Amino acid sequence: MSSGPTVDAGAMPTRGDEYDQRFAERAAAGQDMHGEADFVTDLRPAKVLDAGCGTGRVAIELARRGVAVVGVDVDPDMLGTARTKAPTLDWRLGDLAGVPLPAAHFDVVVLAGNVMIFVDPGTEASVIANLAPALVPGGVLVAGFQLRPERISLADYDVCCHDAGLERVERWSTWDRRPWSAGDDYAVSVHRRGD
Repeated sequence: MSSGPTVDAGAMPTRGDEYDQRFAERAAAGQDMHGEADFVTDLRPAKVLDAGCGTGRVAIELARRGVAVVGVDVDPDMLGTARTKAPTLDWRLGDLAGVPLPAAHFDVVVLAGNVMIFVDPGTEASVIANLAPALVPGGVLVAGFQLRPERISLADYDVCCHDAGLERVERWSTWDRRPWSAGDDYAVSVHRRGD
């Protein structure tokens, strides 16, 4: 079992390598690191966009399960780590608010790992508006993020999705589908593109 990305002797680990190491340590301690991939796999997609893919944890696991996946992230260090771990996958550098994406191409767009609270404040609607057209008709946008008073609320997130032509079909409090309640501090939301 690997304890994380391999770093050349004398090379300094990148911020992406350091970030990735935290997940490797959690996995080594027995924590399940694939809840997001399990959730997405249950939707039976053929093609997935991992939007805000970071070091590729979700995208790489989905690819291992036979899903065609594209990963996009704004951070070159994170993508560098992803490329080192899985050089044959399609990794793209870009801001989710404007990165060019193929229209009606993906069955699922997943925003895992708190992506919606890490995008630049005020760009949330632009992010959703850019991602929604990349879904096939009937495709779903799945986002899991912490609920913080200073960041986007669920009500505002739902409005952004509605304005982009997406309808909410599910909401959970965890990736393993624990039922949602208003007092929860994390939400996993599923919004579907109309046919």
